Amino acid sequence: MKVVVDNKIPYIQEALDAIAEEVVYAAGQEITTELIRDADALIIRTRTICNRELLEGTRVKFIATATIGFDHIDTEYCREAGITWTNAPGSNSGSVAQYIESVFLLLQKQGTKLEKCTIGIIGVGNVGSKVENVARKYGMRVLLNDPPRENQEQKSYFSTLQEIVEECNIISFHVPLNKEGFYKTWYMGDKSFFDSLSRATILINTSRGEVIETQALLEAIRKGKVSRAIIDVWENEPDINMELLEKSWIGTPHIAGYSADGKANATRMVLRALCNYFDKPFEYVICPPAPEEPTIEASTEAEALLKIYDPRIDSERLKDEPGLFEYLRGSYPLRRERKAYEIVIK
Repeated sequence: MKVVVDNKIPYIQEALDAIAEEVVYAAGQEITTELIRDADALIIRTRTICNRELLEGTRVKFIATATIGFDHIDTEYCREAGITWTNAPGSNSGSVAQYIESVFLLLQKQGTKLEKCTIGIIGVGNVGSKVENVARKYGMRVLLNDPPRENQEQKSYFSTLQEIVEECNIISFHVPLNKEGFYKTWYMGDKSFFDSLSRATILINTSRGEVIETQALLEAIRKGKVSRAIIDVWENEPDINMELLEKSWIGTPHIAGYSADGKANATRMVLRALCNYFDKPFEYVICPPAPEEPTIEASTEAEALLKIYDPRIDSERLKDEPGLFEYLRGSYPLRRERKAYEIVIK
């Protein structure tokens, strides 16, 4: 078995070298038809576009993406070509929840009374459900919008998008990118969406850049419809809009889900799927490194959590060197989640 792998996927080499007879590592953008012509499987991330142009004429039969999203895979072509594909749903949900909890704590430091806020969570899957738990932890009123779940479950606790824009002063997006169809999310946040906001709103997007229409968001910021924008995902990455970066309260290089814990989860999931497909035993432990300082001393839990992860640091790095978007993402430093630490309140 020959496997071609994105060389930025962490904690994978030792296990994969034991599973496959031949492994080729390459940058995601440099995975070409010629490179994969005699490969049996691909393990990728979002920067590798798996479509007819890449896959036709190869012997690839299995694709695993170490990401939640899979809009970079042409699933219809894979179906036609008999190629099995899989993603890593929920793998980085804890990491995104950590990012957003830190955002909440920073808002609190600036005087936002979270317990008086109403948050609208658009998309209530693995990530959105964890964000809901975090929001409730801080006493927020929570409105949930998820038409696919609502139609499937026939529950009454979901809110319409109109209710979200009318009642919420924080809105957070956690949807997949669907470019068409009944559950289209492409430009869900368009001019009409922002014009409908009834108050100055804090907007958070950690889903996909194209869920938000950049120019519409910029206009909403100029008009005061959006008071603060927290943007982790961007249209046209890595060639992001400089004005939006400048105007973002926090702007980060698509790293909300980049904790070491989330990356290890994704690596474990794609390796298990690979072994299942090729009928090989999965006997490998995938663990991220321990933090350099596993004990955190602080006067409050909020202070401790921001010591563990403060998104302002990632934002400052990107705003200082926006041309390094891909480098900052590809060389992201070790970040562990709360469970890796002992917190001592003094």
